[in-house]
Amino acid sequence: MQFERLTLSGDPTTLAAELRELVAPPDTVQEQVAEIIARVRASGDDALRFYTRELDTGGTTPSALRVPDAELDTAAERLSDELRAALRLAIGNVMRVAEAALTPERTVNFEGHEVKLREVAVDRGAVYVPGGRAPYPSTVVMGVVAARVAGVKEIAVCAPPGRDGEVNAAVLGACRLAGASVVYRMGGAQAIAALAYGSETVAPVDVIVGPGNLYVQEAKRQVSGSVGIDGFAGPSDLLLIADDDSTHTVPEVLALDLLAQAEHGAGSLVVAISDSGELLDALGERIGAESGLRAEEQAVIRLVQVSELEQALTIAETFAPEHLQLVGSGAEALAGRVRHAGCVLVGADSGTAFADYVAGSNHVLPTNAAARFASALSPQHFRRRISEVRIGDGAAALARAAAPLARAEGFELHAQSMEARIRDNDEV
Repeated sequence: MQFERLTLSGDPTTLAAELRELVAPPDTVQEQVAEIIARVRASGDDALRFYTRELDTGGTTPSALRVPDAELDTAAERLSDELRAALRLAIGNVMRVAEAALTPERTVNFEGHEVKLREVAVDRGAVYVPGGRAPYPSTVVMGVVAARVAGVKEIAVCAPPGRDGEVNAAVLGACRLAGASVVYRMGGAQAIAALAYGSETVAPVDVIVGPGNLYVQEAKRQVSGSVGIDGFAGPSDLLLIADDDSTHTVPEVLALDLLAQAEHGAGSLVVAISDSGELLDALGERIGAESGLRAEEQAVIRLVQVSELEQALTIAETFAPEHLQLVGSGAEALAGRVRHAGCVLVGADSGTAFADYVAGSNHVLPTNAAARFASALSPQHFRRRISEVRIGDGAAALARAAAPLARAEGFELHAQSMEARIRDNDEV
C-alpha cells in the first residue's frame, strides 16, 4: 500500500484534485476492445469460445456458454447455510431499498390537455459480474434485484469462467436465489459485445450494468450507442471524515474500514480527513503495521489533517467520492449538506463493508468523481420514461401559440399541422 500523512496548507479544492491524481488514469485499450467487439459481431459463438479459451481458461476447452438451469439449482442447493442466509438477507434488503426508488405514474393537467409521465421497463437487461481477483456473488444480488424490481422480463448474468472452465459456485447459487433468467459463462469485452449484439447462444439485451476491468468498461462505452449502460466503473475509492469525537472510541474500527476499502487492490484510493491529529496518529499506526504485510496490494492511502471540518467538506465535495463516511458528531452533522457522493455512510457503525453486502443500498456506484453527475445502480437504469400526450379542447389555443414558433424555425408544415386543428367555432 502507498501510505502517507498530509496536512492541508492551501486550498482544499486543490488538494482534492491532487488526491485524484494519485491514481494514474489507466492505459487506453480502445483499439483492442474495438477488435474484440468486431470479431464477436462477425463470428458470434466461435469468437466467444476463442476469447474464453485464450483469456479465461488458459487454453482449456470452455464449457457451454449458457449455464443449464439444473446446474444453477445444484449450485444453490450446495451453498452453505451461512452463505445462503447472507444472500437471502442481502436480496431482501436490496429489494426493499430498490422498491423505494420507483417513481409512480404522474399526470400533469392543463386547460384543454394533459401529459402523463409513465415508466416502462426494458425487455432484457444484463448484469456483468467480475471474476478476476475474486468471485462476486454480492454483485449478482445488486444487479439482478435492481432489474427484477424494475420489472425487466429477462435478466441475463454473465461471469468469466476460471481456469477450470467453470463459473464460481457461489456466483451461480446467487444467480438462482436472486432470480436471474439466464447465466452465461463468458467475460471481458467479448461478453459485452455478445450482450449488445447477440450471438448464436446469447440474446441481445437492452441495458448492460455492472463493474469489471478496463476492457469491460471500455467495451460498455463502445456499445453504449446500441444499448444502455450504467456508467464507466473505475477503481474504488473511499473518503472518510472523522472529527475529534472519534479519537477515543473508534480508531481501530475506522482503520479497518480504510483497510477494507484498500483490499480492492490496485488503483483503489482511500483518504481519511480529520481535524484531530491524535486520531490520524492512531489510524496511521494501525495502517502502517498492515501495509508492511500487504505490500502487493497497490492501493493508495492518504491521511489528511485539516484545521476545521468545513475544509474537509470542501475537499469531499470536490473529490466526489464513491463512498463518503462521516464519523463523529461534527462530521455526521455534515450529511445533509453533501451533494457529491455515491453513497454516504453516517456514524461509527456504518462501515462501507455493510453497504457492499447487506445494508440494502447498491454497491455499484459512480467512481472517479462521477458522483458529481451519476447515481448508484437502481431500477431506474432499467426503465424508460414515456410522455403520453392527450390534447382535447386546448388544441386551438396551443396551435395559435406555437405556430409562430414553428415558422421562426423554418418549419412551415409544422405550423400548418397545428393550425389544421383550429376549427371555425373555436374561440379566438
